[in-house]
Amino acid sequence: MRLPATDRGRLLLVLVLAAAVSVFTATVPLLRDWFDLRVYYGTINTWIHHGGRIYDFRMPGTSYGFTYPPFAAVSMLPMALLGPRTAIAAALLLNLAALAVVLRILTGRAWRRYGWYGCALAACALALYEPLRDTFSFGQVNVLLLALVLADCRLLATGRGRWAGVGIGLAAAVKLTPALFVVLLLLARRRRAAALATAVATAATALAACVAPDASRYYWTVAMWDTTRVGRLDYVSNQSLQGVLARLGEPDRPVWAVAVLLVLGVWAVRARRAADAGDWTAAFALTGLTACLISPITWVHHLVWLLPSFAVLVRAGHPRTAGALYAVLCTSVVWLWFDDASGIGGLLGSNIYTWITLGLLLWLPAGQLRAVRPVKSRSASVMTPAPSTAAATMAPGPAQPGPPDRAFPSSGGRTAAAGSAAGPCLGLPRNASSDPTGST
Repeated sequence: MRLPATDRGRLLLVLVLAAAVSVFTATVPLLRDWFDLRVYYGTINTWIHHGGRIYDFRMPGTSYGFTYPPFAAVSMLPMALLGPRTAIAAALLLNLAALAVVLRILTGRAWRRYGWYGCALAACALALYEPLRDTFSFGQVNVLLLALVLADCRLLATGRGRWAGVGIGLAAAVKLTPALFVVLLLLARRRRAAALATAVATAATALAACVAPDASRYYWTVAMWDTTRVGRLDYVSNQSLQGVLARLGEPDRPVWAVAVLLVLGVWAVRARRAADAGDWTAAFALTGLTACLISPITWVHHLVWLLPSFAVLVRAGHPRTAGALYAVLCTSVVWLWFDDASGIGGLLGSNIYTWITLGLLLWLPAGQLRAVRPVKSRSASVMTPAPSTAAATMAPGPAQPGPPDRAFPSSGGRTAAAGSAAGPCLGLPRNASSDPTGST
């Protein structure tokens, strides 16, 4: 298919694609029914207006309740002032703003080269990405957390690391998974940033303990360890190593623990190498991949953490590979094995997002940014003849070459960086097709 070469043709193509994508995505919230946002809203509404307890709330007709640390509930307190539909609108706007921040950090100034046409096509492609579709239609928070974490990536990559760690600390206080980025900072010998992240997470957790002491005590002693609150491990949306083993009928924790240790070993070596080379985008991308793999439950909407990996692939000159993997993650293909994930087909198909995540962890190009500079320097020293003493007295020395331009300057080096309509939830009727992938 030949793309249009004129502005009029491009505008027509964008309008057609935007209309098709809008019709498609407009049905997704009806299917997901804002389920996770209903849980958040119902929890806060019950806690503040009805004297209920945070972890006692359950979505009517389900066993699902609030599963995040208490600070997450404290940070969602403004919802107590909103109506259900206003809460939906606010969640959409917050997610859109967070997505804009994520894209700006991952692409740097490169997006300007493609103008309005490239940005419009990218927006249509993003709207088809299943983890993003689910994040928006469930009313999830993962894009917000990704933006917080990548803000620290930007600070480290641009040499302004004084405040690096604040975003990671806040994200880890809202949800446990981003705590792995604190370990990344330690691996990279960024002790100040690691200490700041730990201090912020600790302070946020302490604040929540002051506001809701009973809820904090219950979460850290009981709810945190109860995975049944989140959902079934063998549910096809669980695209973690634990999900693969559960669908294989392998419930033994030691097997999962061994798999987790192997993944952590690979991640530690590759992430350390990337950070040492100043390739912070790759280091953060590898950490996001690892967090998805080792978490007991990684629902499909959690795979927004794969977005930095696609930016790294494009930056490294592999746009076709990035496009092919991205396209698979737009297809919702894993749901073909919703009822039966047995056999070889089930092993491969129902876990295909996990295989993609694992493949990216093993082969994502990383740690190559600073390796370019010494090579060029050596080449110059070999090919340039040594100046004579007389020449040295007559002419100034050659200027030092600057770093090469990059398609993604932010990626490293110098410049990269719940209920019925009358209930306490969002006031919308629950659809049977909106079964959650877990409010986590």
